[in-house]
Amino acid sequence: MPLSQTLKLAFRFSLREMRGGLSGFLIFLACIALGVAAIGGVNSVAQAITAGVAGQGQTLLGGDLRFQLNQRDATPAESTFLDRLGTVSHSANMRSMARLDDGSDQALVEAKAVDDAYPLYGALETAPQLGREDLFGEKSGVFGAAAPDLLFDRLNVEIGDRLKVGSATFELRARLVSEPDAVSDGFGFAPRLMVSMQGLAASGLIQPGSLVENAYKVRLPAGASEADLKAIQDRAASDFPEAGWSIRTRSNAAPALSANIERFSQFLTLVGLTALVVGGVGVANAVRAYLDGKRGVIATFKSLGASGGFVFTVYLVQILMIAGLGIALGLILGAAMPFAASAALQSVIPVPAKGGFYPGALALAALFGLLVTLAFALLPLGRARDVPATALFREMGFEGRGFPRLPYLATAVGIALALAALAILFSGDRRIALIFVGATVFAFLVLRLVGALVQWVARKSPRVRSVALRLAIGNIHRPGALTPSVVLSLGLGLTLLVTLALIDGNIRQQISGSLPERAPNFFFVDIQNSEVDAFSTLIGKEAPKGTLVKVPMLRGRVMALNGVSVDKANVPSEGAWVLRGDRGLTYDAKQPANATLTEGNWWPENYSGEPLVSFSNDEGKALGLKLGDTVTVNVLGRNVAARIANFREVQWETMGINFVMVFSPSTFAGAPHGWLATLTEKDATAAEDARLLNAVTRAFPAVTTVRVKDALDVVNRLVGQLGTAIRAAAGVALIASVLVLAGALAAGNRARIHDAVVLKTLGATRRTLIAAFSLEYMLIGLATAVFALAAGGIAAWYIVARIMTLPSHFMPEVAVATLVFALVITVGIGLAGTWRVLGHKAAPVLRDL
Repeated sequence: MPLSQTLKLAFRFSLREMRGGLSGFLIFLACIALGVAAIGGVNSVAQAITAGVAGQGQTLLGGDLRFQLNQRDATPAESTFLDRLGTVSHSANMRSMARLDDGSDQALVEAKAVDDAYPLYGALETAPQLGREDLFGEKSGVFGAAAPDLLFDRLNVEIGDRLKVGSATFELRARLVSEPDAVSDGFGFAPRLMVSMQGLAASGLIQPGSLVENAYKVRLPAGASEADLKAIQDRAASDFPEAGWSIRTRSNAAPALSANIERFSQFLTLVGLTALVVGGVGVANAVRAYLDGKRGVIATFKSLGASGGFVFTVYLVQILMIAGLGIALGLILGAAMPFAASAALQSVIPVPAKGGFYPGALALAALFGLLVTLAFALLPLGRARDVPATALFREMGFEGRGFPRLPYLATAVGIALALAALAILFSGDRRIALIFVGATVFAFLVLRLVGALVQWVARKSPRVRSVALRLAIGNIHRPGALTPSVVLSLGLGLTLLVTLALIDGNIRQQISGSLPERAPNFFFVDIQNSEVDAFSTLIGKEAPKGTLVKVPMLRGRVMALNGVSVDKANVPSEGAWVLRGDRGLTYDAKQPANATLTEGNWWPENYSGEPLVSFSNDEGKALGLKLGDTVTVNVLGRNVAARIANFREVQWETMGINFVMVFSPSTFAGAPHGWLATLTEKDATAAEDARLLNAVTRAFPAVTTVRVKDALDVVNRLVGQLGTAIRAAAGVALIASVLVLAGALAAGNRARIHDAVVLKTLGATRRTLIAAFSLEYMLIGLATAVFALAAGGIAAWYIVARIMTLPSHFMPEVAVATLVFALVITVGIGLAGTWRVLGHKAAPVLRDL
């Protein structure tokens, strides 16, 4: 028969076969729909946010181009260059302390000063909405300011109240509702305080060496293309090679946000793929159970002369049609997610998700769904193809028939490899995706071995006197037992959840427990050279038992490594963060007390030769640097090339004063700079910290004081929110695991009915059977939970101890929660299905034996 006729006939029989409905395929549909929806939805939301950033690039950036300079204003030549491009708006950002007019309280703020041209794009929204002069203008020596609700609540102030910043007084005239270019300024730990450039100048905060970021935003004439933007960037680099400015365009308005969205969407995509792969086990169970119920039909087909290939085609078409329905349901849910996310994410991400239809993301999800279906359905279909009709008429089903013939096995393996290749190919970080694929394959193999090990232990266990326990142990290792399916389905989801819970718990423990014990009480920033001695005297008076550490500090940007521009250097992702933006720099004649050299030697105390630099060991090796290499940094508009004299070990987790680069003292001779200091006083109470903070703010209003505990509280909240989001995403994989578990138990119901009827005929009571089934599910669930704790604990230890280099601790509460969850799920779902089995009439079953 020609292939076209075979397919046509197979399609007709498939439709007839499906007239009975989708009974037995609900788990199948749920698994496919859940995985496809997760992958399609996550990628659609990521593309929606990316589209929102691209569509509002000018508003988010504050212009078509943004030139940022640190610790200095643009020179006259640079200003002339910018003015010739178009309309320019100048803003300045810096951290400072805002204190009440009576000095009774104070708070750290992110001060932003804007000029008359601000904003070039978008609108500044305040409540009440005021004109620029009414909002920021000077009235009787008092400047205006706007702040978000957070600052009003933190200082318990109202509109009309006054704050002092530096040596100037500001009146809070409105609440800050929306700042159009906030995302381009990056993440801030403190609430915003928006003032005028004149107000910032009057405050006296800007001194030589002050840590201030000057942003010059340019609005180009209408019709400027991306090619024009690139030409301007190139001209700025060539005309001002030592400017050291960071240039961004409207197409790259929020690089940090875009990178984080990409990373998070990649993680969620992999989690969705995990859910889909776990669901693949449910597909295999559902197909096997469906074929087992159709063994009489299959036997009839073969008895009437149908070939094995025709039977295979009939049921493959059915599986693909059902999978198509599940994929369609998943795509509908995935397509709806951008619209739902646009409202949900508005308070979390300062960029509106652009709701819409994203066919690329949905097509990828559909392709993953189809490949998973085929990879897991081919093996049971291949087994059904080769079973003789006589065997089907005699036997209960397809259990114990081993692998199908080689073509089916090879095709299934090939599809699985294609699935893995696509997951790696479409991933932003292919190394992470490769690790994920390898870990998934390894987990599947290990879980199969764990299932086999549990069965082996049950088979070798001594005979027990309890009838119920003896039946439970026998059910664990008998032919066609549920053990491999239950361990595989529940084990992967539980392991993922345990890993994430332990990582989150260890990080939280560090932030709330270990870090505060090792970290200093305060950081003091922008201490002027002329005030260092007086500042030290004040600290000695207010905190006589405290330890004050102070170092000079500048800001600089790495421009080149060994003479090669960092824009052209091929830098591994592990060290790329050092080259992004500006870094804190310092110099020291002596080797710092907390520095341990790993290579090279420190320079002599009276050294005055060529510029030398000590580089952080881990970051230097990640950048591929070695002793004698040169690093060029731009400080205050001047490029300085320094040779690497040594590498040193840096313990960032101490939260003390640490720098990636420490230079020899002569490197920045004559450069204006401020000082950075820390104060450590372990026995200080919260009241003593507050008194010290108030004293420093009163005496040195230009010094920015950061209480480390407050900063850690902010970080802890952020980690908590991120951990909740990640656990919720991992819950998708766990839901898929539970669905597969339910499907596996449902697939074994026919064998359970047979066992229950025979045992009841032989005198077993319902109570005995319930106890036996409960013990069986409990033992399997316990074994799965123990594996999940072991595997998840090892994975979490590796990530925390080896990658994050933090102390790792096992958490008993995670172990207890995992055990309870596994037992409740396996026993609960198992008994829910078993209850129907026990109610079956014996006569119909016995007649079919």
